[in-house]
Amino acid sequence: MTKFNIKTVIIGAFLLLNGIGATAQNTDKEQKMIELSEKKWEWMADKDADKLEDLFHDKSQFVHMGGSWGKDREVEVIRSGGIHYKKADIHEVSADIIGNTAIVSSRITLLAVVGGNEVTNPFIATEVYVKEGKDWKLANLSFVKQLSSPNED
Repeated sequence: MTKFNIKTVIIGAFLLLNGIGATAQNTDKEQKMIELSEKKWEWMADKDADKLEDLFHDKSQFVHMGGSWGKDREVEVIRSGGIHYKKADIHEVSADIIGNTAIVSSRITLLAVVGGNEVTNPFIATEVYVKEGKDWKLANLSFVKQLSSPNED
């Protein structure tokens, strides 16, 4: 191999290995989205409807096992206790940012009170945020029930 080719291989290997390490870590922006998601789960557990109302986009959609609805109904359901998101145990979380859109995907076990009954379900929760000015607004929250609990992995 020529001197030029050896340098090219070394530099290429360095860039490849650096790139692999970078994909395993969240960027600062992605980490901030994960932290915002965690705060949202806390606000839901605390029934802090005022903070959630500010976080939710006016045209937001919420998809549950029992139906889907918009911002006003979700805020009212939380405020009234129709659904009390008592605790979300987050097992895995990832965030991706595409322009002014952020997608947070979490594998959770959700302890909730629904219609007076306490239930625990394993979900994949997908949150879609849109950036408006300097603020991120939750545009969509969807729950997909998993067939097995996270402890069965």
